[in-house]
Amino acid sequence: MKPFIHDDFMLTNEASRVLFHQYAKDMPIYDYHCHLSPKEIAENRRFSNITEIWLHGDHYKWRAMRSLGVEEELITGKASDYEKFQAWARSVPYTIGNPLYHWTHLELKRYFETDLLLNEETSEEIWNHCSAMIQTKDFRTQGIIAQSGVKVICTTDDPIDTLEFHQRIKEQSSMETKVLPAFRPDKAVEIIRPDFQEYINKLSDVSETDIISYENLLKALEKRIHYFHREGCRISDHGIETLPYTPCTLEEASAIFEKGVSGQSISKQEEEMYKTYTLLFLGRMYSSLGWVMQFHVGALRNNNHRMFNLLGPDTGYDSIHDFDLSRNLNGFLNELDKRDELPKTILYSLNPNHNYTIATAIGNFQSSETKGKLQLGSGWWYNDQKIGMVKQMTDLASIGILSTFIGMLTDSRSFLSFTRHEYFRRILCDLLGGWVEAGEAPRDYHLLGKIVQDICYTNASNYFEIE
Repeated sequence: MKPFIHDDFMLTNEASRVLFHQYAKDMPIYDYHCHLSPKEIAENRRFSNITEIWLHGDHYKWRAMRSLGVEEELITGKASDYEKFQAWARSVPYTIGNPLYHWTHLELKRYFETDLLLNEETSEEIWNHCSAMIQTKDFRTQGIIAQSGVKVICTTDDPIDTLEFHQRIKEQSSMETKVLPAFRPDKAVEIIRPDFQEYINKLSDVSETDIISYENLLKALEKRIHYFHREGCRISDHGIETLPYTPCTLEEASAIFEKGVSGQSISKQEEEMYKTYTLLFLGRMYSSLGWVMQFHVGALRNNNHRMFNLLGPDTGYDSIHDFDLSRNLNGFLNELDKRDELPKTILYSLNPNHNYTIATAIGNFQSSETKGKLQLGSGWWYNDQKIGMVKQMTDLASIGILSTFIGMLTDSRSFLSFTRHEYFRRILCDLLGGWVEAGEAPRDYHLLGKIVQDICYTNASNYFEIE
């Protein structure tokens, strides 16, 4: 019987098979946004078992298990790693239709070389098989990266990070993959968070800047940006609930900052004004250094307060936000573009209803400076599954230019999630192949093969200009 994960998995027509096997399959990976731990890479961590590498911190799996009625003790609780793996194995057969079913078996196939389907009956055999393989050097973090064919990894790093582990990685001659930081200053932007003052104190210390005013804050951020730049950073990232655009002067932003650090109440309009001024300042900094700016918008986080108090953030209780985007997005981009200070920008929305909004907005600000200067980011989070990826690509193709797309990323904390690039590539090839078979695109494999390779790797390599 043909194994579930076979050579032509998800490739439903002849053209898609040609495009994948001859053009996409062997392209290297350019993972320009993820949440992998630089510490674990620098220390070349060895995992104890498959639960450690597979289930710890994976809120995709946690949400699925909760939906199946699994006790929290077997998800994030004090149950043993073996018991947690058994609970996941019992859950997997019932995730059919969810990308977790595909991801699970792709990872088992690619990293553990098994065609067994994970379920209650096979769980012990798969546990023992994986446990033996995990003890080999190929399953240290650097070995997994190498065997995955990854050329570039960009992690997600706070301005107060020392970047010591990135420095250690650079010193390791055995590490061929380039691992670079990405600048994520959310905590300096989110002025209404309870820990804002505490964070400003930490930023003050690490930047050696006495942040007693808003202008001092901007100087501190500028110092950290230049520090990150010297360490090879060429990408920023912002995770924001909505994109603000409420015009604000320096004097107004300064007064709002004073209220924030002194614990005074800040109105919604004041919050928007402060964020607008700060993000525009950062955008201009990125432009001056040739960085890429990323905005991840539309996540409504930590909605279950009882579980947040029990488990903390990033544990599987976040939702897609619905909000108006178009006016603020166009206003924000236009403000930077007025003086030619708009950096290369990637925009992701967790709400797929915003695809057309973003695609039309970025079309207003493209330029000859670089191909696809502004990007509709890949299907993100709840959208990095087949339907979400196809929608993102077809929406982009319908409104803009698909061939300039910089492709997929893992956006993951798991070292086994590089198979998401293969998943994406199969979906991309099947999409284009379907157009060929329907007579909507020519059977020109030279043309389509180049577009496939560009989207899989080359566009990102040219876009980020990381040597």
